[in-house]
Amino acid sequence: MMLRRWIATGVVAVATVGVLNAVPAAADRPYDPAAQTLRTLGLRHGLYIGTAVDMAALNDPADPRYREILRTEFSSATAENVMKWEALEPNRGSYDWGPADQFVAAAQRNGQRIRGHVLVWHNQLPGWLTTGVEDGSIGTAELREILRRHVTTVVKRYRGKIWQWDVVNEAVSDPWDTPSTLHYKGFWARHLGPGYIADAFRWARAADPTALLFYNDYNIEAFGSGDPADDKTQFVYDMAKGLLAQGVPIDGVGSQGHLGTQYGNVDTLQVADALRRFARLGLATAFTEVDVRSRMTDGVQAGDPEEINPRLQASAANFHVLLQACLAEPRCLSFTVWGFTDRHSWVPGWFDDPPEGLATIYDEDYQPKRAYQVMKADLIYAGPPYVLPRVAPKPRR
Repeated sequence: MMLRRWIATGVVAVATVGVLNAVPAAADRPYDPAAQTLRTLGLRHGLYIGTAVDMAALNDPADPRYREILRTEFSSATAENVMKWEALEPNRGSYDWGPADQFVAAAQRNGQRIRGHVLVWHNQLPGWLTTGVEDGSIGTAELREILRRHVTTVVKRYRGKIWQWDVVNEAVSDPWDTPSTLHYKGFWARHLGPGYIADAFRWARAADPTALLFYNDYNIEAFGSGDPADDKTQFVYDMAKGLLAQGVPIDGVGSQGHLGTQYGNVDTLQVADALRRFARLGLATAFTEVDVRSRMTDGVQAGDPEEINPRLQASAANFHVLLQACLAEPRCLSFTVWGFTDRHSWVPGWFDDPPEGLATIYDEDYQPKRAYQVMKADLIYAGPPYVLPRVAPKPRR
């Protein structure tokens, strides 16, 4: 599928950007903000622009462009998969730190802040754990101790190296789940009850007093009806407020930002309102996994510009909404895209019936798409009085 002739817009070569960044402005060579990277433009506001990192792409000797864009365009990095439990401890008591250590070392070489992802999630768990619980060989008390040991071991391993940890991920159901009333879902809630959330934050804080500790979830970009029975954002807000009232050391809430052009998505004012409400609790916020996927119709796959261009424009508009809202809230610390190129996007492999794609800010040939240019423009033209310096939180004790 060759879409690059329709997708490439305003191509800026990274090598050229690097040269321009190094050359001071002068009368005959004025400063050109459009020649800057997302990384440098974001740091004007104290905002870290990040990406999830695909380790196979990072290690591919035939793909140097991936490493170059990763290094120049992004000031923070998230491990896409290598910090998840099934990758770290495939066999009970035997940790494989190699890929995660390599990720951390690469981010440090690039001068990037690191988002640790993820300590507690109901997906991508090792088989020995889920099977042991199912067959009864691992009881409730032992399971809680296994979880405590995992959180403590991983956080201590990277103590002082992780800026933000996704401590608990996707603990809340959706209105289309059964039952439809929102509730705590998944493996951990089912076997340990919702108290595991507070436990995980306390264990993580004990293991690293300096990392910022986040709850992370999807479909919490804006408030809806305000009724906890059908408003996931309200449920998460109430959960975070309750944790703070208990003295739980939660520092922030991460909104994933997985959107699709086929949906009626929210606007900037709605998203900014949600961020503001979390900030009023004293919490930091971040967009942690942003991408905007589209249906890959027959016309799109055939390269029809009348099918492709509206999707690219709608995608750019959604990236713009989230980034603009983040800029407007000083406690929004980082904006992370979940992979930056369609060449290495998770979307086609997950959303295949019907097929979806076009979810990132670069196409399959590493050409920047309209979404990239819109993000760059947002970072260039934002400023006081509505965009103010970031408020750096102190880790909650």
